[in-house]
Amino acid sequence: MTLAGVTSTILTAPSPSPWTIQDDNGQQCQVKSDTLATLISVFLCIGLVVSYMPQHYRIIVNKTSEGFSSWFLLLGVVSSTSSFLNIILLQWDAIVCCGSLSTGACLASLMGVFQIMLQWTMFSLVFILFLIYFPEKYAAIATTDLPTKVHTMTAEWKTALVIAAICTGHFAISFLITVILLAAVGSPSQHWETNYWAGILGILSMILASFQYLPQIWKTWKRKSVGALSIPMMLLQTPGSALFVYSLAVRPGTNWTAWITYLVTGCLQGTLLVMCIVWHFRNKRLGIDDLHGTRIQDERTPLLREENQ
Repeated sequence: MTLAGVTSTILTAPSPSPWTIQDDNGQQCQVKSDTLATLISVFLCIGLVVSYMPQHYRIIVNKTSEGFSSWFLLLGVVSSTSSFLNIILLQWDAIVCCGSLSTGACLASLMGVFQIMLQWTMFSLVFILFLIYFPEKYAAIATTDLPTKVHTMTAEWKTALVIAAICTGHFAISFLITVILLAAVGSPSQHWETNYWAGILGILSMILASFQYLPQIWKTWKRKSVGALSIPMMLLQTPGSALFVYSLAVRPGTNWTAWITYLVTGCLQGTLLVMCIVWHFRNKRLGIDDLHGTRIQDERTPLLREENQ
């Protein structure tokens, strides 16, 4: 899509909400249910949680987040935050209508919101674990040229802290703008200002997602090892991207800005998955530790060193 097409998408006057109708008694809520889309959404919500568990488990058990790119996590958190706020805005009429609907109808109408909320929550948890289990050897170094040994922060750890501050600041500012617009102006379906902000969030999410995996792909390529990345997680998530995109695309009230992010990230994640699988089997054959990228020490290692001398 050209820049003109993107601009026209943002500036187009809001269309009537698919969640509300106007009658003689005033505005009333209704739901255009899609049983297949709802079932797929429920399946994907469960799948999202299950798919992230291997990644969380791998970091916690190994007590290290070595191998993760800070920039990959920055782009991912900001992108998922923007996408989360985007879907809240686009589905705001459905959220408001929940008070007039049955519990089942309400949950069915908000499955798209739940999906992206879970995606944001689970990925943000990866970033939190990345900070908690940041490798000690990269967090601080001992200064030996002083009378007393002093530990100073490394550039890698400083970068991670700055990125954490950026993610927190972006969430706070974006959330505040979203709340102000919804409270003072109204939903995107009735007011162009809120619709414009929703479009900005969606496009920002799309742009960041387009670059999100590039730092991680580059770092994994240079390390030539998987590190703390979870191959089972990517095996579960990559095929699910197609279903995820479909379930969001058929949601009433959403547009392409809500699902394009996940189409792009699915393709890039598939690239990273293939690379990790290649490095995994290569390192297994060469006797290299997949986590740290160093040669595994065993009884034969000293003999091999003597033979090579």
